[in-house]
Amino acid sequence: MLTQFEKTLKKYAKKLVFTEGHDPRIVEAASKLKADGMLEPILIGTKEDAEKAAKESGYSIEGITVINPKEYPGIDEMVDKMEELRKGKMTKDECREKLMLGNYFGTMLVKMGKADGLLGGATYSTADTVRPALQIIKTAPGSKIVSSCMVLNKQDENSKTTYIFGDCAINIDPTEDELVQIALQTAETAKKFGLEPKVAMLSYSTLGSGKGERVEKVKNATAKIKALNPDFDVDGELQFDTAISPVVAKTKAKNSTVAGKANVFIVPDIDSGNISYKVGARLGGYEVFGPLLQGLNAPINDLSRGCNADEVYKIAMITVGLA
Repeated sequence: MLTQFEKTLKKYAKKLVFTEGHDPRIVEAASKLKADGMLEPILIGTKEDAEKAAKESGYSIEGITVINPKEYPGIDEMVDKMEELRKGKMTKDECREKLMLGNYFGTMLVKMGKADGLLGGATYSTADTVRPALQIIKTAPGSKIVSSCMVLNKQDENSKTTYIFGDCAINIDPTEDELVQIALQTAETAKKFGLEPKVAMLSYSTLGSGKGERVEKVKNATAKIKALNPDFDVDGELQFDTAISPVVAKTKAKNSTVAGKANVFIVPDIDSGNISYKVGARLGGYEVFGPLLQGLNAPINDLSRGCNADEVYKIAMITVGLA
């Protein structure tokens, strides 16, 4: 699934910040990425901690940039820039204190053009990765919210299947308008993975078979998307079996261009999203990538705290590959 990114990454040698340079999983992935010529890793932390992590993982940090915020020669410039960005919401001293943390320091490296993207979350929570991104990087033009998606991939000798679910990690109970944004952002992500998005707006109802406020939310969001872009291939509200199965689609939504063919699934709330992708991973045998953050002004992504080095390697490639 990552082959479409490899040539681009090797050609441009983008710089990716890893906020947790003390973690053996991060060091192992960074060492492999450097050796494979995929990107230039920047580890945040002390050289001693990075070397200790390298020893634990059995990999080398030779040739990899390690930056300790407490010893960074450009810290005063960074503090001034962050104070300007926060516009009275943080004092200079508060900015300096925050910049001693890997998540804030790394985000400012991206903001100041010293790196092309950031990957964190091996030890930080999702909120600790997203918060500095919202405060410093902010949303991309045209994006009103930040959302997330999970990419589910299964590949064997004869076939490859990729599905994308949004939003599974950020927006707990999105409004109609937020569902519109999530759908648009997730469709754009799908295109970057080489998919022609067919977007199913999921519900417990299919085209009026069920009633309720939550059904109306999904139905109205779908209508708004179609009004914004009549060529956008979206349908809803759809039950998952209708969205995925051509046989069921013939019975429940025979005139739909999406039903039975969907590859992008927009869930009505974070409960549905979290459950959906984990069922796919545990029972369906899909490899899961994410959560991938969408709608930010720079590529920043979050890791699961239970991740392994191989997952870090792949998410790192995706992060700079989607830039």
